[in-house]
Amino acid sequence: MDIHVGDHLLMKKPHPCGGNRFSVGRVGMDFRIRCETCGREVMVPRAKVEKNIRRVVREGRELTREELERRPNAKLEPTGGQEDV
Repeated sequence: MDIHVGDHLLMKKPHPCGGNRFSVGRVGMDFRIRCETCGREVMVPRAKVEKNIRRVVREGRELTREELERRPNAKLEPTGGQEDV
């Protein structure tokens, strides 16, 4: 899933304070997300965050699943054959 720093995530389960909207501060194997209701930051494994995302808002617009699954910088897979020289 293609999540960027600065995205806003609406999660399926709320934070203990009652808010379910988080902003992304760090992306990697773990996500650092900040609750937009109380301001608390938590580090959560990528798999858990991706499983619990309901919606992603980037630059004021909601992204579709197709846009999130697309990898803009994905490298091409080798074809297995030899290249022409």
